[in-house]
Amino acid sequence: MKTLKILFSTLLIAVTAFSASAQSSKQSASRRAHNAAHQELLAGSKARIDKSVITDLVKDVIARENINTLSSESSKLIDDLLAEGRSHIGKRYVHGAKGPGAFDCSGFTSYVYKQFGYNISPSSRAQYTEGTSVARNELRKGDLVFFTSRNSGGAVGHVGIVVSADNETGNFKFIHASIRGVKISDFEGYYVPRYIGAKRIIEK
Repeated sequence: MKTLKILFSTLLIAVTAFSASAQSSKQSASRRAHNAAHQELLAGSKARIDKSVITDLVKDVIARENINTLSSESSKLIDDLLAEGRSHIGKRYVHGAKGPGAFDCSGFTSYVYKQFGYNISPSSRAQYTEGTSVARNELRKGDLVFFTSRNSGGAVGHVGIVVSADNETGNFKFIHASIRGVKISDFEGYYVPRYIGAKRIIEK
């Protein structure tokens, strides 16, 4: 009888150990399946995030390209407009003059645009309320650029027309009626701290 009890106890311990081992294996398999599902979920989420980021970047690039995309007609118009502006280089500055013999800054820009059917205000401050605002790294030929002047008290006091722009650096050249007459200037020195913003009159 004693031997039978010992055998029964041994058998019970073995069955318990096997059951525990089986349960442990089952839990381990469950954990592995859970981890695999979790990794798959993370991979799917990352793919969606990556796709979303790429899509947003592509949209941003396309939007930026569209900002500076011009029809061939408008491109030719702007080239002609700048040629008209250059034809007045050297003409003297006279406050309040609207051309064609002499100009002040806004008189010059309004005169040049008027030759191509665009009636913009002869005042630089009023011109700054017209057209569409453009960031400095999105400028293109023909845009109006605005500055403060020595006597404008921080408000718009000067305007010119962009003749070329480097949107990588934010630098540009512009034609304007300066106090030394109509000329082309670089965006540097005196003009940098006085820059206010830009407006686009010819948009498409």
